[in-house]
Amino acid sequence: MPRLLIVNCSPDALLQRVAAEGSRKYDALFVEAIGLHVPDGQTLDHFTLNVADGEGLPQGVQIGDFDGVWLSGSPFNVYRLDQPTVREQIELARAIWQAAVPTFGSCWGLQLMTAALGGTVHLNPRGREIGVARRIRPTEAGRSHALLRGKERTFDALCTHEDEVATLPPAATVLASNETSAVQAASISEGGRSFWGVQYHPEFDFAAVAAIIALRVERHLNEGLARSSEEVAGIVADFRDLSRDPARKDLAWRYGVDSDVLDPKLRTAEFGNWFQAEVLPAAARR
Repeated sequence: MPRLLIVNCSPDALLQRVAAEGSRKYDALFVEAIGLHVPDGQTLDHFTLNVADGEGLPQGVQIGDFDGVWLSGSPFNVYRLDQPTVREQIELARAIWQAAVPTFGSCWGLQLMTAALGGTVHLNPRGREIGVARRIRPTEAGRSHALLRGKERTFDALCTHEDEVATLPPAATVLASNETSAVQAASISEGGRSFWGVQYHPEFDFAAVAAIIALRVERHLNEGLARSSEEVAGIVADFRDLSRDPARKDLAWRYGVDSDVLDPKLRTAEFGNWFQAEVLPAAARR
């Protein structure tokens, strides 16, 4: 039975606010997403660590006891080293890397491991990317990498971020890019250690994106992403409707979205690819 460590990198207070806006906590979204790719008859054991709230692993439990680690999104900035939780999470990422457990990072997870291994992250000079990350293109390396197996030559993904990877650490490879961020997906491999990361959120559905947007109305107005709170409310309502009924052709046409973000298995394919290529072999070696 594969065993996963889910690292919630966001404070639980924020996750409760996200849930109150009609979504679920990030660990629940991930479990559902990766569950779409677990073979029939196979169960998945998982443990959630709320690292942003200061939790540590229970006594007697080691990182190496797991077959895979997922690093979630977070509201923090990895370059804010004045914040204790940022420093603590960087140290945890280094420990995970040293333990040689296959790891996947979504958004902050990619930025966190990048910083932990010597790369850099900065505020994106092109601005915030929220809602749908458009026209993500696999690089030549990405087209042959297992992470993006089943993805189109150009695809969209659900997202929310204002920071981006500026420079990758040694032994890293860019796997996908778009006009907003040169690093939309990357892998790091060295000495039997493996990390896969994406700047977007394969675990998100439209309800999750709607919740994030609803919590940041003033920010979107200040950044010029919308002209009024009513406009934002309309987008939130549409995204919630699209989450409930992905077959809504009118909403798909209105927002220019297709199966790459509407089909749950295709939207979460990166998790399935990681599970098959990295987690199951690690579990088999145990």
